[in-house]
Amino acid sequence: MYAQVTYPTPSTAIVTITDAGVLNVLGTPVIRGLIQTLGELAENPALHCLVLRGSGSRAFIAGADIKELASLTAATGRVFISALRDLCNAVRHFPVPVIVRLEGHTLGGGLELAMAGDLRIAADNAVVGMPEVKVGIPSVIHAAMMPAQIGTTRAAWLLLTGENISARQAQEWGLINECVPQDQLDARILEIAAGLAEIGPVVLRQQKRLLRRWEGMTLDAAVDDSIAEFGEAFKTGEPQHHMNAFLDKKKKG
Repeated sequence: MYAQVTYPTPSTAIVTITDAGVLNVLGTPVIRGLIQTLGELAENPALHCLVLRGSGSRAFIAGADIKELASLTAATGRVFISALRDLCNAVRHFPVPVIVRLEGHTLGGGLELAMAGDLRIAADNAVVGMPEVKVGIPSVIHAAMMPAQIGTTRAAWLLLTGENISARQAQEWGLINECVPQDQLDARILEIAAGLAEIGPVVLRQQKRLLRRWEGMTLDAAVDDSIAEFGEAFKTGEPQHHMNAFLDKKKKG
């Protein structure tokens, strides 16, 4: 419940948010259901890629459930936002790349969840925003990633005004990776997933781990850390396989 899993190929899983209303809002049951599904999928060694999407075309996620938020106290508010943090972290630390499919509205906690993904591909009708201040609460948890991703000036605009921006503007700002025509959205995402499927599964997971580790390191520490990881890669056999295939193809070409 709350998450439907499909496999267009054995190496790609699509998680579709279900039973969360027409705008895919995040209430506590939805959050818990998604965390459970992501935890189960994280154990699948065949995966090269996960696609996260909402049901329908009106929204990826239009934010948290306002009915639930309106009844929170200081104590239950901390419980709710901690669960949302755990969901975002389940995506952020998922062992393989996560592509987030954006169509329609992606707002508040939905945008935080999207930012926790690795690649954000949006339809040209999409809009994104952080409207929490307009309903009396600050944008928190993974909104903290926004200044580093798009710069303090742009982050301040989104977080302080609560205004939405178009997918085109979000791409210009570096908040999403690509903006494509709505009727080409799914084909483009599957094309990216197919490219990821051609990459060795060990190095793909290794590169994602490095990206997460580097976020908490100084530059010098990250550089030193990457040297050890480079050496470890040659223990897997993947460099030899892919490099020899490249050299054989070059000879024949």
